[in-house]
Amino acid sequence: MKKIFTLLAFTVLFTSCGGGNDKITLRSSVGKVNKVMVVTKASDWAGDIGKEIRNSFGELMVGLPQPEPLLSVSQVAPNGFGKMMQAGRNIMVIGVADEEKYFVRNNVYAQPQTIVYVYAKDKEGVVNLFKKHHEEIIKTFIESDVKMLQNLFRKNKLDDSQFKTLQNLGISLTINNKFNIVDDTGDFLWLRQHLSSGIAKTGSNNILVYSVPLDDETQVSDSIVAVRNRIGKKYIPGSDPETMHMITEKAYTPFTFDATIDGKKAYETRGKWEVKNDFMAGPFLNYTVVDKKNNRLIIFEGFTYAPSVNKRAFLFELEATAKSMKIK
Repeated sequence: MKKIFTLLAFTVLFTSCGGGNDKITLRSSVGKVNKVMVVTKASDWAGDIGKEIRNSFGELMVGLPQPEPLLSVSQVAPNGFGKMMQAGRNIMVIGVADEEKYFVRNNVYAQPQTIVYVYAKDKEGVVNLFKKHHEEIIKTFIESDVKMLQNLFRKNKLDDSQFKTLQNLGISLTINNKFNIVDDTGDFLWLRQHLSSGIAKTGSNNILVYSVPLDDETQVSDSIVAVRNRIGKKYIPGSDPETMHMITEKAYTPFTFDATIDGKKAYETRGKWEVKNDFMAGPFLNYTVVDKKNNRLIIFEGFTYAPSVNKRAFLFELEATAKSMKIK
């Protein structure tokens, strides 16, 4: 088996040197968003190596009403990693080999494609090396999927120059042309995509874009929920506008992380929204970007309403759209 992994490593290193693939037309890759195919022995997958991979990739994504992992995984043995399997978009090759190595290669057998390689001299070494790099590995696959979706949206994108709010704010976004305008005041933009996947036919993906003044940079992360509640009350009514509007779900505390959008400091907040005095609810993803030059916060929020179905993929599309933001 060491020889199999050594051969895989040698093949990749050989095809990655000298720009060999630059002159080869690669086939299109296949695979669902946020899914990774793991190439490893069945015995390793059933043992400590597989357990560590499943625990790391299977960490639950915060802010979703149903438990869903960061990344879904499947396994194939090295001797089953043939031509059909090599078309996968996200692949990790991991196992025992003649020397310890960790590296990433793109577009080896297909494109777009990201392959992460993790090798060590024994099983304990493999587990330790994966543990050392697991956060980086997850980030690599997520960034790969973000880029893939952005390229897909770019082929079928809305002309964002039609939106008064984006023009007034001086920003651009790569937005899938399946979105339609709900509201565009010049200060506040609301776009909606009706979902037609499975039983989510009455659901929707939504994009909000607006800005607020930057008063105190040290208090930005603490004010995100208050700002979104204020905007929800003003712009996002329920079926009875007098008594119903969007708020942050009171029973669930949102999580906020440091982020970067268009090279600027930002905050990523994930949580759950609900409609006050109603039964509508779902997950939201908020990016609050600190635009110090213009003394403002630019806010992109995506929220999903899709009862009774998993929502990770829907929210991930909103994440890819948010990360396409360019501030002029």
